[in-house]
Amino acid sequence: MPQTHPADERITQLEVKLAFAEDLLDTLNATVARQQEQIELLARELVRLRRRQHGDDPESLAGPTDERPPHY
Repeated sequence: MPQTHPADERITQLEVKLAFAEDLLDTLNATVARQQEQIELLARELVRLRRRQHGDDPESLAGPTDERPPHY
């Protein structure tokens, strides 16, 4: 069995750590990208709801589903 040099062991350990760090970085990048898409979707929805609340949105016209029932 060949004897390994301590420097070789350290290099191997560093390569393993680097591989895990790269995988973690890829995972975090994907998470951030997905969260950015969700933030943009929520921001658009917020703008749409604000327009609807202020009557600036044509969809904000009250329809039969928006009317209060007669018992109120």
